[in-house]
Amino acid sequence: MSNNTDDLFKNVIAHAKEYGFVFPSSEIYDGLSAVYDYGQFGAELKNNIKTYWWKAMVQLNENIVGIDSAIFMHPKIWKASGHVDGFSDPMIDNKDSKKRYRADQLLEDKIAKYDEEGKTNEAEELQVEMDNALKAENLPRLRELIIEHNIKCPISGTANWTEVRQFNLMFSTQMGAVADEADVVYLRPETAQGIFVNYLNVQKSGRMKIPFGIAQIGKAFRNEVIARQFIIRMREFEQMEMQFFVRPGTQKEWFDKWKETRLKWHLALGTNPDKYRYHEHTKLAHYADAAYDIEFEFPFGFKEVEGIHSRTDFDLSQHQQYSGKKMQYFDPEIDPATDKPYGNYIPYVIETSIGLDRMFLLTMINAYEEEDLSTDEKQDSRTVLRLHPALAPVKAAIFPLTKKDGLPEKAREIMDKLKLDFNLQYEEKDAIGKRYRRQDAIGTPFCITVDHQTLEDNTVTIRHRDSMEQERVAADNLDKIIGDLVSWKNLLK
Repeated sequence: MSNNTDDLFKNVIAHAKEYGFVFPSSEIYDGLSAVYDYGQFGAELKNNIKTYWWKAMVQLNENIVGIDSAIFMHPKIWKASGHVDGFSDPMIDNKDSKKRYRADQLLEDKIAKYDEEGKTNEAEELQVEMDNALKAENLPRLRELIIEHNIKCPISGTANWTEVRQFNLMFSTQMGAVADEADVVYLRPETAQGIFVNYLNVQKSGRMKIPFGIAQIGKAFRNEVIARQFIIRMREFEQMEMQFFVRPGTQKEWFDKWKETRLKWHLALGTNPDKYRYHEHTKLAHYADAAYDIEFEFPFGFKEVEGIHSRTDFDLSQHQQYSGKKMQYFDPEIDPATDKPYGNYIPYVIETSIGLDRMFLLTMINAYEEEDLSTDEKQDSRTVLRLHPALAPVKAAIFPLTKKDGLPEKAREIMDKLKLDFNLQYEEKDAIGKRYRRQDAIGTPFCITVDHQTLEDNTVTIRHRDSMEQERVAADNLDKIIGDLVSWKNLLK
C-alpha cells in the first residue's frame, strides 16, 4: 500500500468520525472490536444507498418483490443450509504473540507480496497449493505451507505456529423451548435463507410466475476472528440480497444478465469504471455452477463488494429434504422440445448479494476529496464529499446572511416549504464561507443564502457544491431546482 492511499484511508476514517458518519461502537467503554455505529449523517447515507438498491430491484422490476424475514430462525434451517457443519474458517495462532489469524488470509497476503515483488511463479504455485488444501479441507497442509513460505506473525515476527483448527463463525444463543431441539438458536450469518424458506409463501400469496425474484435488506452476524480494515469486515453487518428463481437450463443467461445489470447499478453513481473489476471464482462452492465477484479498488487493494452466484437448486432441495415440504413449482408453459408443459421442478437460483457497509465505505472513499483552492494571494483548501446528490444525507442548507433584519424569519419560511420534500439544514452561525465548508464536508449539494435582496424580490443565491458557482434564482423555483438534481430518476434511468 503506498503512503498516499494509506493516508487516504486514514483520512476517510477520521472524517467519518469527525462529521458524524461512523463511530466505534460503545466508544465510551473503549469500544467493541469490529462493531461500529452509524452517526446522524451515516444513517442518512446508508438509508439512501438502501433506497437506491430497493428501487432498482423492486420498483423497476415487476417480477421482483421484497420481504423482511426474522433474524431468529428454526435451528434446522442452518443444518439444511450447511452452516452448522461447514461454516467455519481455518484459524492458526502464533504462540509468542498469542494472536489468532485466518490461515488462508496469511497465505493470500504472501501471494500478494510475491506478486508485488514480481515473483509470479511463486505466487501462482502457492495459490494452487492453497486452493487444493482448502478444497480438501487439509488443515495440516495449510500449516505446512505457512511454514514452507516462511510466513511470520506480523506482531511477534516469529513462525512459532499452532496447528490449524476450524472455527465456526455463527453466534449462538438460547431461546425458550424450540420443538424437539436443544434450546440453541443462531443469529443468522446471511439473509438468503430467510428468502428460501419463504419462497413458497411469496410465490403463492403473490401469484408469482417463474422467473421471479425476492429481495431483502437485513442484518447478518458472523463471529469473525479477525475483523479488520474498518467496516470492511464486521461482526454485525447489513446485506442487500436478491434471489432470482429460474427454470433449470436457463440459469446461464440469467446469470450473465444479472452480472451485467449489477455492475451498471454501481457505475450509474458516476464511479470511475477503472476502479471496478469482475473476479471469477475458480474454486466454486459445491452447489454453485458459476460465481463472480464485483470488486472495487479500495486504498488497500481490490476487495469484493458484491457477489453474483448461480446456486442451482441446492437451497430449495435441501429445505425440501430437511422440512419434508414440497418446494416444487408447476410450470404450465409449453416446452418446445416436447410440446408438453414443463411441469413440476425445483427452481434454480441466481443470487446477487451486496454488502451494504462495504458499499457505504466505497461511496465515502470515492466521494472524499481534499481540494487545494490556493491562489497567488492566499492559501486555501477544502475537504469535500462529492456524493451523488441522490445519496447525499442533506440535500440543501439554508443560510440567512445575518441574524437580523428579518432574514432568519424569511429563511425559515423558505425552509418550512422545502422540508416536506427534502432533508435540509438551517445554519446562521459563523461567516458564510465557514458554513459552506461545513456543508462541503458532509456532501450537501446546495447552499441557499437569504440576503436583503430576498426581502425585496424573493430571489436567493444558490451555491453548487462541486463547482462552487453561485447563481441568483427565484425562491419559488427552489423545489424544482433541488428536486431535479436529487431525483432518483437520475440514477434509475
